[in-house]
Amino acid sequence: MALLALGMLSAFGPLSLDLYLPSLPRIATDLAASDASVQLTLSGSLAGLALGQLLVGPLSDRVGRRRPLLAGLAGFALLSIGCALAPTIGMLIAARIVQGLCGAAGLVIARAVVRDAFPDSRIAHVFSLLMLINGLAPVLAPLVGGGLLHLMPWRGLFWVLAAVGAAILALTAIALPETLPPERRHGGGLRATIAAGREVASDRLFLTATAILALTSAALFTYISLSSFILQSGFGLSPSLFSAVFAANSVGIMLGGRGSALALRRLGSATILGTALAVMTTAGIVLLIAAAGGMGLPVLLPPLFVTIAMVGLVMPNATALALSRHGRSAGTASALLGTVQYLAGAVAGPLASSRGASATAMGTSMAAAVGAALLVWLFLLPRRRTSA
Repeated sequence: MALLALGMLSAFGPLSLDLYLPSLPRIATDLAASDASVQLTLSGSLAGLALGQLLVGPLSDRVGRRRPLLAGLAGFALLSIGCALAPTIGMLIAARIVQGLCGAAGLVIARAVVRDAFPDSRIAHVFSLLMLINGLAPVLAPLVGGGLLHLMPWRGLFWVLAAVGAAILALTAIALPETLPPERRHGGGLRATIAAGREVASDRLFLTATAILALTSAALFTYISLSSFILQSGFGLSPSLFSAVFAANSVGIMLGGRGSALALRRLGSATILGTALAVMTTAGIVLLIAAAGGMGLPVLLPPLFVTIAMVGLVMPNATALALSRHGRSAGTASALLGTVQYLAGAVAGPLASSRGASATAMGTSMAAAVGAALLVWLFLLPRRRTSA
C-alpha cells in the first residue's frame, strides 16, 4: 500500500497534465482563446509544480513529510474545482498555477520519502518500480480523458481531477506514515534552509544529474505540450485516436522503468543512464529527420515511441544519482531537483511552439534537448561514486 501511495503521489505531474490533453482544442474554441494561450494552461501548471516543490521540500525537512503533504493534496482537489469553474482563459491559467503549487507536494515529498525510507543501494530500484506504477497515469489519463469528452464538456475533466485528488488524499492518509522523525528534522528557520540548499547545490554529482533530468524533461514536456495540436490538428487524428497514441508512448515509459529495474541487477545507474541517453539521442535525430522530411505517421511514430520510452530509464537513475549523497537534506535536494526539472518543462513547450506547433518544431526541440543531456553525461558527470 505504501508503494502504491508513493506511485500515485509521484504521478501528480502526469495526472495534472495528461487527463485534459485531448480537450485542448475544445478549450481554445469554448473560451475564444488562441492555441498559444491554451498551452499556457500547461506551462502554468508546470510552473506551479516547479515552484511549489521549492517551497514544500525545505518545509518538509523542518516539520516532517506528512502535514505539508496532506495539506497540498487537499488544496489540489479544491483548485481542480476552481479550474472547472473558470470563466475565462486567464482565470483558468491562474487556477492551474495554484493547482500546480498544491500538487507539487506529492512530487517532492514522494521522492524525499524514498530517500528517508530506503538505503542507498535500493533507491534507484525503488524509483524504477515507482516509474512502473505512476506510468499508468499517462497511459490511462488521456484514454479516460478522450472517452469522457464523449460524455461531458471539458470542464467535467477537472471535476474528475478533483475526485482523483480526494482519493489520493484518502489513500495517503491511511497508507503512508511519517518517515522523518523529529530528531532528524532541521531547525534554524530560513538560515538553515539556505545553508542546506547551498550544500546540495555545491555537489557536482547533484548538479549534473539534475541537468540531465531537466533536459530530458524539456524533451518530454515539449512532446506533451505540442502533441495534441500536431496529431489532431496537423495529422487529423480524433481525440480518441490521439489518446491511444499518447497511451502507447506512455506504455513505453513503463517498459523503460521495468527495463531499468532489471538492468540494475547487473549495471550501475551511471552506465544505464548513459546507454539510455545514447539510444534516446539517436531516436530523437531520426524523429527530426522524419518530421523535417514531411513523412507520415507510420515513419514518425516509431522514433517518437523510442525517445519517450527511454524516459523510463533516464529519470529513475538520474534521480537516484542526484539524491544519493543527500539523505540528511532529502526534502531540499528533492525540491531543487524537481523545481529545475519542471521549470525546464514549463519553458520548453512555449519555446518549441513559438513559430507554430509543428512536427518539425517538436522534433528539433526534442533532439536538441536529449543530445545536450548526452553531452552532459559524457563530459560533466563525475565518474567516481556514481554506480549506486
